[in-house]
Amino acid sequence: MRKIIAGAFQSLDGVMQAPGGPSEDPTGGFTLGGWSFTYWDEVMGEHMGGVIGGEYDLLLGRKTYEIFAAHWPFMTDDPIGEKFDRIAKYVVTSSTEPLGWNNSHAINGDAAASIAALKASDGPDLLIQGSTKLYPALLKAGLIDRLFVMTFPVVVGGGKRLFAEGVTPGALKLIDHKVSTTGVIIATYEPAGPVPIGSFQMPEPNELERARQERMKREG
Repeated sequence: MRKIIAGAFQSLDGVMQAPGGPSEDPTGGFTLGGWSFTYWDEVMGEHMGGVIGGEYDLLLGRKTYEIFAAHWPFMTDDPIGEKFDRIAKYVVTSSTEPLGWNNSHAINGDAAASIAALKASDGPDLLIQGSTKLYPALLKAGLIDRLFVMTFPVVVGGGKRLFAEGVTPGALKLIDHKVSTTGVIIATYEPAGPVPIGSFQMPEPNELERARQERMKREG
């Protein structure tokens, strides 16, 4: 069985949209594309080199696929471009338009079921980059085996988010972390079951606490 490894660049306020450049994804009136560029250093490059240097196929949403397809095939002197051109690219899309990039395969219909079947097939692991619409469905279906997040020390105020409204709750186990010289936190997680619940409250609430709880119920 393959593993699904997901990677994301996000701002401190959780936005994933257009980290790479102003014209990458201006949808929704987003004007701060390229917010990740000035923070890159050797620590981050080494981490991404380890990720990109492995064996995998790509699993992408349609919009991220289109960004990649308009960039990497034209990077003829870049080993990443050569690799991305060669390996299989599985694209979750509602469109029936043909995928023009070499070795690209459309996933239509029930994405979670199709990706579960793909994960159960023979082959290398599946690597997700970007693709905000994929994460909620895959998290809900419990299909992501590892998630690495680069959190940049910048607040952009709005845009497409990694953990959007309605994402399935769950705990994560931190298995690796490092910090770049520019303040980017690189954290790698694996799923760790349901959210553990505890309480710092007093075993028996006093009168003030009971009144507060009742007021919260009415206001909620």
